[in-house]
Amino acid sequence: MSLRTTLCRTAAPLSWASRKTPAMPLRAKVTTPAWMTGSRLYSTPTENLLAPQPDDDPDDVLFTNNYGVRSIELNRPKKLNSLNGSMAKKIIPRLQEWAKSELAGVVMIKGAGRAFCAGGDVAALAEWNKTGAEGQQKSADYFGLEYKLDHLIATYTKPYVAVMDGITMGGGVGLSIHAPFRIATENTLFAMPETTIGFFPDVGASFFLPRMEGSLGLYLAMTSEQLKGVDAFYHGVATHFIHSSTLQQLESRLAELQFPDHFTLKQRHKIINATIEEFSTGLPAPRPTISGELRTTIDRVFHQDQPNVKAITDSILAVKKDAASSEALKAWATRTLDTLHARSPIAVAVTFQQMHVGRNWSIAETFQREYDIAAHFMAHPDFVEGVTARLIERRKERPNWQPRFSSEVTPQDIQPFFTRRSELPLISTGDYKEYPHAWIGLPREEEILIEAAGGKREAVVETLLERYEGKQGVREKVAEVLERLWK
Repeated sequence: MSLRTTLCRTAAPLSWASRKTPAMPLRAKVTTPAWMTGSRLYSTPTENLLAPQPDDDPDDVLFTNNYGVRSIELNRPKKLNSLNGSMAKKIIPRLQEWAKSELAGVVMIKGAGRAFCAGGDVAALAEWNKTGAEGQQKSADYFGLEYKLDHLIATYTKPYVAVMDGITMGGGVGLSIHAPFRIATENTLFAMPETTIGFFPDVGASFFLPRMEGSLGLYLAMTSEQLKGVDAFYHGVATHFIHSSTLQQLESRLAELQFPDHFTLKQRHKIINATIEEFSTGLPAPRPTISGELRTTIDRVFHQDQPNVKAITDSILAVKKDAASSEALKAWATRTLDTLHARSPIAVAVTFQQMHVGRNWSIAETFQREYDIAAHFMAHPDFVEGVTARLIERRKERPNWQPRFSSEVTPQDIQPFFTRRSELPLISTGDYKEYPHAWIGLPREEEILIEAAGGKREAVVETLLERYEGKQGVREKVAEVLERLWK
């Protein structure tokens, strides 16, 4: 008997066109407190934020069953679906339940309104931090819960599809970036803006960003630069690019898939990969915005061999003053220097160090170490100052960072952020040093250059198109990489 005929449809699929349609959520009941264990960084005990709270919104996450698809919809559109503890506490047990279910074939996560998820609810954390050590512990507890969820997604044993349709920042990146399938649309707006508010790129960014091509990871981490639409696809943040108008059809198509019981996870991934590719209808640009001389400059200026933040800013200043630099490049250098000056000096310095050491962490160690860094930031004045100035009061002037300038940051200021003080108990035991699903998406630059070393440009395109089964974007990426790097 087919999977489709044995399943009972418990709810109609949520429409992408009318996301405000009322729906009763399938609420998760947590009966086992094992995943709710926290780590104490302070001696003062606080309430267990990982347990359900009286003010939790019962409808901030909606769950839908559509044949083999299990759907998660973040449902705080007025807050741009900002992730909070209430939402995480609902998602975790549902993912655990679906991991054990033979009827759950594919998990899909999406957001209501114009955002997938714009980040964590940091305003509430800043208010807690103002109360002292107890409040700072409450904030640390939230990050512990969030990182447990992110690690569970990163090591999930069922196919997981993240639809990054709209604003995808901060906490929203944690819910999507470690997924095997990450779908960008014309509405996607990706960024890690944490240094803007006196924090660091977390939610596993220590693992993902250093593995981006060239020096893009460090550049995005330090500057909070945004990637829009198809750029997220070209740079590997997304594995696929499709138009938002086809998302509902894609969900229906995924619901029709049937997997033999003996299929491995990779075999299931191959089927899903081909299915998503069916909805590719063309790319809006032949290359990413960051390409050509700009990409070459970023790779040089933000190179991993740069010894410190000052070396990077000096290199950017040299680009600005170089008579051979184009006007566009000089304008970029001016903007980037202004951006780095506006950021929290301690946050930028910690981020620089994080990107260098994080490339050696496993996925499990990443969340353990980020938990320590996050907890230390909760006790640092820059987080409260940054959130208050930028998000609550929306001041135009530069926040009152401590220290004020990057020249005042010392190694002794940075070292405590990387001191191990706790052990965050993770839900999943999964671990790895490289993404097991890294083959999904466009070919990487090194693969393109290896093929180019032994043949003509046309042969490289044909070889990779065949290897990637005609995947959309292969031809365009090969052309951009060869134009920039192949001499």
